[in-house]
Amino acid sequence: MIMASGGERSSCTSDKHTNRLSNERSPYLLQHAHNPVDWYPWGQEAFDKAKNEDKPIFLSVGYSTCHWCHVMERESFEDEEIGKILSDNFVCIKVDREERPDVDKVYMTFVQATSGGGGWPMSVWLTPDLKPFIGGTYFPPRDHGRRPGLKTVLMRIIEQWQNNRPALESSGDRILEALKKGTAISANPGDSPPLAPDVANRCFQQLAHSYEEEYGGFRDAPKFPSPVNLMFLMSYWCVNRSTSEGVEALQMALHTLRMMALGGIRDHVAQGFHRYSTDSSWHVPHFEKMLYDQAQLAVAYITASQVSGEQFFADVAKDILLYVSRDLSDKSGGFYSAEDADSVPASGGSEKREGAFCIWTASEVRELLSEAVEGATGPATKADIFMHHYGVREQGNVSPEQDPHGELQGQNVLIVRYSVELTAAHFGISVEKVNELLASARAQMAEVRKSRPRPHLDTKMLASWNGLMLSAYARVGAALGGDKALLERAVQAGNFLKEHLWDAATQTILRSCYHNVFCWKGSPPISGFLDDYTFIIGGLLDLYEATLQIEWLQWAEELQLRQDVLFWDEEGGGYFCSDPSDGTVLLQLKEDQDGAEPSANSVSASNLLRLSHYTGRQDWVHRSQQLLAAFSDRLTRVPIALPEMVRALMAHHYTLKQVLMLLDSSDADSFLCQRLPALASMFRSDGGGGGVATAYVCSGFSCSLPVTDALELRRMLLDGMDETDVQ
Repeated sequence: MIMASGGERSSCTSDKHTNRLSNERSPYLLQHAHNPVDWYPWGQEAFDKAKNEDKPIFLSVGYSTCHWCHVMERESFEDEEIGKILSDNFVCIKVDREERPDVDKVYMTFVQATSGGGGWPMSVWLTPDLKPFIGGTYFPPRDHGRRPGLKTVLMRIIEQWQNNRPALESSGDRILEALKKGTAISANPGDSPPLAPDVANRCFQQLAHSYEEEYGGFRDAPKFPSPVNLMFLMSYWCVNRSTSEGVEALQMALHTLRMMALGGIRDHVAQGFHRYSTDSSWHVPHFEKMLYDQAQLAVAYITASQVSGEQFFADVAKDILLYVSRDLSDKSGGFYSAEDADSVPASGGSEKREGAFCIWTASEVRELLSEAVEGATGPATKADIFMHHYGVREQGNVSPEQDPHGELQGQNVLIVRYSVELTAAHFGISVEKVNELLASARAQMAEVRKSRPRPHLDTKMLASWNGLMLSAYARVGAALGGDKALLERAVQAGNFLKEHLWDAATQTILRSCYHNVFCWKGSPPISGFLDDYTFIIGGLLDLYEATLQIEWLQWAEELQLRQDVLFWDEEGGGYFCSDPSDGTVLLQLKEDQDGAEPSANSVSASNLLRLSHYTGRQDWVHRSQQLLAAFSDRLTRVPIALPEMVRALMAHHYTLKQVLMLLDSSDADSFLCQRLPALASMFRSDGGGGGVATAYVCSGFSCSLPVTDALELRRMLLDGMDETDVQ
């Protein structure tokens, strides 16, 4: 087997310890394959060992680009003494949260309920029947101030397991039962969703209350991109354009997107966006780059371009896809998961530091960009102009408060400090000249970056995140007038999903596959979860709308039927996150928050409605309404938690608008005509002979008279925009 490229050691390295994780493919698990810990992957072998030896389970969950996961691995799991305590007294299970989101969700729910917080690495202790009784996140190896070290925690748990086991087990049972009741989401038969305008208005008010006016975003610090919020605000504007609230919503979204694009959270040299900003001004990021962020932000920026008419936002969207095509793309057509925040500094040394790949000293910039600029007011080099524009300072531009570990001392994180016009005026040169100089400087710096040690690349290709990225290429490509290269990349991604992550024999989406490794060879593949089906279906619908290739719509319908069989809750409505028949997953959850990714139920509500319009299946409209009814309490009280679901609710209320284009006679025999018999009665106008392209504008399952004039079609689409098309 060819190993996934996530491992940190070369194959020729001699390791003192090797455990079962060396047979895994997850880059995160491979990072722990040589710990002095007797690690097991999640599975029956570990469960049987725990029961046969009557030992508690230590469950450790993380992911390969998680900074504090690296710290705990280095400090604690490489520690010989701690490794022996763990191996002798516990069955130790390591889980990649991106491979097994079902396991992660269950135990994170427990940790959040019992400790008031959560995060990764997650550390949970379980009974042999998988019930949690103690949980937390990062533990240092030894006591540090008031924070107990992992060794202390382990010794206390061993003592309690030996002397107070019934109390531990009883406590775990009580908490689990409380969580089952507390996380239940359901609707009674006949329940209706809440009123969309009321919910949308409340969601807007809650977002406006948390909005930070100076730099945008929805809290002071740390600041996350939150594309789900931005997409809701732009949809809210679409149906409230004549109100002050609608104008405010659009301003909030565009200002936030603009400030992020100018900030250090955006990689100005090599494109793409980092995970989040540690400060309120979007300056100093956590440098990790995640695929799901790139996908959602590309859609948000192209949408901003569409509603504002500003080319700036479209350019940012294209830049994001340039980064993904170059650095996160596999030759098979799939997309890799992430790039790490940490890497070895170019100056030398073996210890990785956060941001080392991306940051710059003033002397580096001056040496690289030393050529003089002709025509400037006074002597000026390219470096002078670049440093002025991007806020580069001799002593570094990162404050100590944003650098608690001293990793960025004397370094600069690029952030746009002035408009191009102001920079041009400052140096007495033209705007065109400044743009040319800055572009040339960025290209030179990108070449230098190539010689630096790269951060770890997680080459795991997840079905769900690939579905989100498929949407991004399709939607950006379509919005840019049918950009051929972007749409070809979208089709390549669709083909990858069907070839490598779809088992046609069992009608099953597979969760993941890996660089140079076929999922179904060797160890059994992991079956897909709700978000895998949902995000792929959404991506396929976007791909169909961008290309009009009917095969993508057909597969979307097929996948939706399969999703309904696997995950739908017949009693309470809505979809379970994982297969409810899996007995090793103790909580059957329906995720009720649109966070870093939209929740799969939120996207499903939209998918069902969109598919119903293509297939004529009224049961899918009803199912979408049942889903929304199940989440009524959450939507009514705290819609800010589900902005993507609020958009789906708005789509039901304001109705979607469809444009049917009749181009040639083969349309009558198409897939759509089979699903929507009324289409067969539609015809092309002959336009004086031969027939011309004819459009029908439809809403609420009724259609206009045929239209053959492009300007008339534009007028019809713009009329009533306050009442339609919130997608």
